[in-house]
Amino acid sequence: MQGPPDKSRRNLALVHVGEPQAHPGRSVAPVIAFDRRELMQILSVYGRKVAAGEWRDYAMDFLKDRALFSIYARVSERPLFVVEKDPRLRQRQGQYMVVNQQGRILRRGHDLAQVLRVLDPDLMVVG
Repeated sequence: MQGPPDKSRRNLALVHVGEPQAHPGRSVAPVIAFDRRELMQILSVYGRKVAAGEWRDYAMDFLKDRALFSIYARVSERPLFVVEKDPRLRQRQGQYMVVNQQGRILRRGHDLAQVLRVLDPDLMVVG
């Protein structure tokens, strides 16, 4: 039988999503990810396309040099589109790009909302 929760244990989380734990003698490489605002923009477009029956699934990959949001029309090995964030290109062509199934870059830029318009041309850009 368990008693009331101990005050020191109330704020413990089962999953820690912040900084990875450091291991003595080993350095941990940083991982690139989409922030909350970026994910909300991507999922907004994704949700409309799912509701329209055009898309069915997605996958997210967070690598050491870039973050990927892959969009699938049906169960398949290759994504229909990939939204990519590569911070190394921030000062050049822009860190965001949308790539199609054949690997062709459909749009690239500094503003994610503008880049996502290639997926949903009716999308209203909100600042």
